[in-house]
Amino acid sequence: MSIYIGMMSGTSLDGVDAVAVQFESNTVLKVLGSKSLSLSEELQELLLSLCFTGPNEINRCQIAGNRLARIYAETCCTLLKDLSLSASHITAIGAHGQTVRHNPQNGATTQLINGALLAELTQIDTIIDFRNRDIAAGGQGAPLVPAFHASVFASDEPRAIVNFGGIANVTFLGRREDQEKTFGFDCGPANILLDAWVKDNLGLTYDKDAKWARAGVLNEDWLSCLYSSEPYFSQSCPKSTGRELFNLEWLNKHLRAGMKPEDVQHTLTALSALAVAKDIEKYQPETKEVFTCGGGAKNPLLMEYLQKYLPGKIVQPTDILGLGTQDVEGAAFAWLAKQFVERLPGNLPAVTGAKGKRILGALYPH
Repeated sequence: MSIYIGMMSGTSLDGVDAVAVQFESNTVLKVLGSKSLSLSEELQELLLSLCFTGPNEINRCQIAGNRLARIYAETCCTLLKDLSLSASHITAIGAHGQTVRHNPQNGATTQLINGALLAELTQIDTIIDFRNRDIAAGGQGAPLVPAFHASVFASDEPRAIVNFGGIANVTFLGRREDQEKTFGFDCGPANILLDAWVKDNLGLTYDKDAKWARAGVLNEDWLSCLYSSEPYFSQSCPKSTGRELFNLEWLNKHLRAGMKPEDVQHTLTALSALAVAKDIEKYQPETKEVFTCGGGAKNPLLMEYLQKYLPGKIVQPTDILGLGTQDVEGAAFAWLAKQFVERLPGNLPAVTGAKGKRILGALYPH
């Protein structure tokens, strides 16, 4: 058995998650523990500024990559201390880094992290840059977690696994014997717009338990307009998206005069659920079980709307399957690191559109 640490900082820019995973096989794993550390407001603002063109980008990218490596290392070392483990117990770290640009149509994606510094600070072999190999093979480089979902969540009946991070993405799992047919894609915005809107209006980093959203009401007409007017929602898969499309500028273009801010928050919550539900009904309507993970799985209003838009289906968190909602993505990058070490592919061409299966990642030995 081997232990890997998967590390992730998502589109929401809220912090770094580290998950220590012990693998008995490709499909059998045990989460030993997890740790999350918040990003400083200064680092959040720096990373957000790098999502768009600005002055001194190369220098600011270098600074951000180093700062990220240090917070990743701190998160990793704190987790090891909590678990009474040393660096020698860990086979490798799989570190996603922070996406600041994702342009697969131009053959490019950028996840900031100084892998060499992370390996130096932790004294653990470090694997980063998981997306570019898939893009080099003609793929979207995203989403990557469906291959992991297929490995650990397969069952005798079709399932959908929905991750509500900054972006909402879905994995469609066929029956266990048909896992080669697994596919998935990014459905649309989730926390990326909800967090941006609450910060712009209330100065908060996120809307805890959707309390502000619940103070508002659903604007059905605006919801319908948001969904029908955005070409991404009807775009054929494979497809992926991010902050390049769904941001405050996009939202401000769609706002209507006189709308209450809390009504906007409420309706954006419904939009995220609606986009996912429509994709599930379109691509795998026979699915009876939908499992949710990511930060948005803790948003009760979002979960209520997802269940409302998927009548007759059972919507539950991945905790039911033995993997906590906050641990899934981190565990996925631990799994991707394991795939790299064992020289096994980490992508699914049916998901990303790549020409074939590829080994993903780049190694920085400790």
